[in-house]
Amino acid sequence: MKEALIDPTEIVQVVTSWTENPNPQASPKYLPVYTPIENSARVAEVIDQAFEVAPPLFWTSCADDVAADQWYYDTATQQIIVVPPPAPYPGTTGTQTV
Repeated sequence: MKEALIDPTEIVQVVTSWTENPNPQASPKYLPVYTPIENSARVAEVIDQAFEVAPPLFWTSCADDVAADQWYYDTATQQIIVVPPPAPYPGTTGTQTV
């Protein structure tokens, strides 16, 4: 087991959709639409052994595969959950970068 540093002041957000850039000549063509994850707190760091931190930060035990900023802490259930993948960029569904 590892220890995850939780920052309850940072709500985790995920890209749930894309909107066209209001300036058609600007880049990028699409802008992300972020949606906060309800009851989320950022997993800021994952290490083997916790050390003292100032409140409101706190440590909680987690699985070995948990990674900072790829998982979040659910403040309602007190579980660490993987962050959902972002919505695909328009026009890129099914493509792969090699």
